[in-house]
Amino acid sequence: MAGHSQFKNIMHRKGKQDAMRSKLFSKLAREITVAAKLGLPDPAMNPRLRAAILAARAENMPKDNIERAIKKASGGEGENYEEIRYEGYGPGGVAVIVEAMTDNRNRTASDVRSYFTKSGGNLAETGAVSFMFDRVGYVTFAASVASADDMLEAAIEAGADDVVSGEESHEIYCEQGALNEVSKALEEKFGEPTASKLVWKPQNTIAVDDETGEKLMRLIGTLEEHDDVQNVFANFEISDSLLAKLSA
Repeated sequence: MAGHSQFKNIMHRKGKQDAMRSKLFSKLAREITVAAKLGLPDPAMNPRLRAAILAARAENMPKDNIERAIKKASGGEGENYEEIRYEGYGPGGVAVIVEAMTDNRNRTASDVRSYFTKSGGNLAETGAVSFMFDRVGYVTFAASVASADDMLEAAIEAGADDVVSGEESHEIYCEQGALNEVSKALEEKFGEPTASKLVWKPQNTIAVDDETGEKLMRLIGTLEEHDDVQNVFANFEISDSLLAKLSA
């Protein structure tokens, strides 16, 4: 199981347990507004906006909040956010990519740098670790919508490159330029996906011991709690025992 899937699932559960709905909705609304500003306010004509709305629905964000975020863009309201990617090394030399959306580049860079330093890692130059990842399309469905075999067959037919099916979900990967096409083809067959977006998929993962794994999860948790951070990706794997402990 890739580090991306492992810590995403843990953070998802943790976020719900900690009742961080307000902060999460704020980040989702920010992405919806930016996506609507950069393209048309119609999700059928704007793949990025469609993906942002799917992500919001998956977190049960109220319809009114979604519509308000879109109207903000078309009304020219809201701050002007800059998209920035940070790259660095966490504990154990694990490669970490942080995607942020900020209205204050200096503040965000300073905070992200301090998080890496406090964890025993370090922030590096852009491009320092991204060569170890592939930028790909990522579509997910609940495991209940289809069997692993049926999902694999449908995904290949839709033009996907890889499918990872587990107890809770089916994760489909494709070329980044094919994301909209693959997502729509699968949606016609299985209904609306729980996610459809671009991600950084590690080419290889590093297995880390439990002590390093806990430090990495703390770093990722701290990063994801920052208001300006939208996504975090890393190339590590943790043991099943630590995964169970962190998921509890």
